[in-house]
Amino acid sequence: MKQALKCDFTWADFKTNSDGMVPVVVQDAENDEVLMLAYMNEEAFETTLRLGKMTYWSRSRNELWTKGLSSGHVQYVKQLLIDCDNDTILAKVEQVGAACHTGNRTCFYRTLAE
Repeated sequence: MKQALKCDFTWADFKTNSDGMVPVVVQDAENDEVLMLAYMNEEAFETTLRLGKMTYWSRSRNELWTKGLSSGHVQYVKQLLIDCDNDTILAKVEQVGAACHTGNRTCFYRTLAE
């Protein structure tokens, strides 16, 4: 079992949105590709630190969601960074399989404008 991550922040240090969550931008730790955006509440944050696997709060299912638990497409935490306002997390991960629920490597696979 992976050892818990060391973190100098507590949930109280975050500026959460009106739902008590913070957005998480997820990047591939190896090549900085943006993989997805998700949200964490306190339980998801603490679970991520404990497991070393990205865990989010699913707003659509209203439940805790450890990435890859059902799909096998796990995100192993390599580094968590906080922005200057303490209201957004940048997660650098080792992505196993696809990050997107559509089966694409990244959720950002469609061009909107050029």
